[in-house]
Amino acid sequence: MIRNSLFLKIYATLLAALAIVAFSSAVFWWVGQSREEEGWRGRRDRFIAAMLPPADGAAQLRPTLERLGRAFDAEIAVYAPDGRLIAANDRDFPQRLRRREWEDGSGGPMRRARGMHAMLVPLDDGRSVAVRMTGADGPGGGLAYLAMIAAVTGLASYPVVRHLTRRLETLRRGVDAWGEGALVTRVPANGSDEVAAVAKSFNRAADHIERMIVAHRTLLANASHELRSPLARLRMAIDLYEINPGHARKDEIVRNLGELDDLVEEILLASRLDHAQGLDRTEPVDLLALASEEGARNGIQVSGVPAIVDGDPKLLTRLVRNLMQNALRHGAPPVEVEVARAGPSVTLSVRDHGAGIPEAEGDRVFEAFYRPSGRGEQAGGWGLGLSLVRQIAEHHAGAVRHETPGDGGARFVVSVPAADPASPAAAATARRRPPQA
Repeated sequence: MIRNSLFLKIYATLLAALAIVAFSSAVFWWVGQSREEEGWRGRRDRFIAAMLPPADGAAQLRPTLERLGRAFDAEIAVYAPDGRLIAANDRDFPQRLRRREWEDGSGGPMRRARGMHAMLVPLDDGRSVAVRMTGADGPGGGLAYLAMIAAVTGLASYPVVRHLTRRLETLRRGVDAWGEGALVTRVPANGSDEVAAVAKSFNRAADHIERMIVAHRTLLANASHELRSPLARLRMAIDLYEINPGHARKDEIVRNLGELDDLVEEILLASRLDHAQGLDRTEPVDLLALASEEGARNGIQVSGVPAIVDGDPKLLTRLVRNLMQNALRHGAPPVEVEVARAGPSVTLSVRDHGAGIPEAEGDRVFEAFYRPSGRGEQAGGWGLGLSLVRQIAEHHAGAVRHETPGDGGARFVVSVPAADPASPAAAATARRRPPQA
């Protein structure tokens, strides 16, 4: 779980970094403070020794202590070498000095309350000066300040880290839901950081995969529906053939088997083109020669100019054949086919003189198993013919469109890039017949 791993790792790393920074700062500060205090202690001791009168000037000692006390807001006492109190500007100093309490760092009765700073300054003549003043207890105040900074920074960084990991948790939940089958799941992609980029990539991938799955489901549903009619006719023809064998029954069986074979072949080809990233092989193909051969098989006149394109001959043959058969099956004669050059592209135009296609449905005819509005189920749909035409054109870096001529009918125009005319292979292909699909 991200909550139990990533968030804790990030936050613990941040807190550890703060602790290291605070500790390092404290060490450097302590070392610097110690060195500074050592230098200051020597100057302090010489300053106090110079300010106090000598041992034989006891009369001036108390007034001097009172002036120093007022100047530094401190309580000052002077002890003799044997620890006896000589003079002080405050009555709370003990009468005897216990040096062991200074050696263990406690200060004993010299420190009257917490927050009171006490120090003992030895003089060259054996006397000792005890000073009490309010202030921080050494470096402890600095350490507390560093600890406070680290704590505040840690608390302030908590919502920032939590916000980041919460977005990752949302992304994880979305991926889990999508993986469990909720294909409509999308994750928020707000912002412009790396998390938002991952969310946008996931949404794009989810959209693409959802479209593919929906398309495959639709293809499977429509294919199963289209297969029912030839299968039913085939079963009936077989039953009738058993009762009354004859050439007509046999031809009906063969025709239905051929229809089933064509439909299965188109379904397999459509599925292969859906998953193919590019063409398996390409070679220069004379589109006019290819169209003329297919036109001869279907009784269609083909006109135009020789035009060489780089592509898969079998797929291009399927493209031309599907367009011609679509015009013969759903349009009306005469069917006109023309190959032309249009700048860097080659165009193939197939036109019929039938009822045409409504302008609003011109793009939908390229959908798999598209059924025009008003067409009954008995009449069937348009199968995969035009859908394969679009797939093949796109795999050749081209496109196909539907046009409605002014005098009726329908025209389908395929545009693909022309091959380099200077290529020797392209020149040789102009004199070669394309292979059969």
